[in-house]
Amino acid sequence: MKKFYFSFAFIWIFLGLNATQGTTVIPPTFDELVGKAEVIFQGTVTDVRSQWVGEGAQHRIMSYVTFKVEDTMKGAPGDTYTLRMLGGTVDGETMEVSDSPKFEVGGREIVFVENNGSQFIPLVGIMHGRFHIQKDDQTGADLVTTNEHEPVKDVSKLGRAETAAVTGKGLSAADFKAAIRQTLQTQRESAH
Repeated sequence: MKKFYFSFAFIWIFLGLNATQGTTVIPPTFDELVGKAEVIFQGTVTDVRSQWVGEGAQHRIMSYVTFKVEDTMKGAPGDTYTLRMLGGTVDGETMEVSDSPKFEVGGREIVFVENNGSQFIPLVGIMHGRFHIQKDDQTGADLVTTNEHEPVKDVSKLGRAETAAVTGKGLSAADFKAAIRQTLQTQRESAH
């Protein structure tokens, strides 16, 4: 099985973008996640498929991650929504983008989407725009975790102090979504 790894620096060059824009993903704050996202929803992954696209120097593997949308907080994703992401595995060949989220069928997620179809990873802040929903083994409650499976405990600390954002009592999915809706309301009010 062949594996190709792409760093953010290579992707900037590969996609013909200005490499001086930087290659580090700065974690967005919660307000930035909400404000930059075109679509925010909770959903369950129903399909992940990869295929070769493009010709010549533009020949690459793209993955298509389809969700059953269960709760929409921003935008109009419809009943199902498909993310188009660079990377995946086709016929034993794997192309990976460093730090990109990996989705699995059955995964329950809250995603902050921007530029789907035109950005190599269409999530705000790449891996920072994806949150898992996991059942607490003791209480059975739905809790929100980061892409790295760390419990989210304080949305106001996201992007500011990663350790502070994941220390303390974990947030339920309902509380996390309520924080998104409150932030959206505040942003709308301040725009007027």
